[in-house]
Amino acid sequence: MRAKITYFITAAVLVFYFVLVGSRGLMLIRHGTPVTVTFGVAVLILPVIGVWFLWKNTQFVRRANALAAELDAEGGLPVDDLARTPSGRIDRDAADAVFTKRREETEDAPDDWRTWFRLAVAYQDARDTPRARKAMQRAIALHKKPPPAAPSTPSAPSSAPDEPASSSPSVPSSPAAPSSPSGA
Repeated sequence: MRAKITYFITAAVLVFYFVLVGSRGLMLIRHGTPVTVTFGVAVLILPVIGVWFLWKNTQFVRRANALAAELDAEGGLPVDDLARTPSGRIDRDAADAVFTKRREETEDAPDDWRTWFRLAVAYQDARDTPRARKAMQRAIALHKKPPPAAPSTPSAPSSAPDEPASSSPSVPSSPAAPSSPSGA
């Protein structure tokens, strides 16, 4: 609940800031000289980018929360039973152990949004936010995709002979990325 309140307060402050900056940009444009009009247009771009960024993040959070609710209803939400340090942070070794398990699950079922969701949670527990976000985006994309239709004939090829078969994406990582988020 605290995170939601913080998010809404931050969003409200940002919207106030966007309105303030936008009004200053309009004042510069109304002044009418070539320099002030140029600066006014440049200043108006900032709130537009900010509103777009805020909207995209809000959509991402709402979709991720919807997936969490659906997974919780199915009984598949990961349980937070990781060992913690005295300060309350998740122990790195415990997070790495769970991450390894989640990565293997995702490699075994790369088209299941549930495994990607759990992998995203494991990345987040291991404090690898960029990869957690990419894994969650993958889970959201897989959830939106309709289930594959069964072929009408069992012997029908899935692709034309001249076209290479498409492969499913693997667990997100860079070529030089370690096998676990902590680099161990």
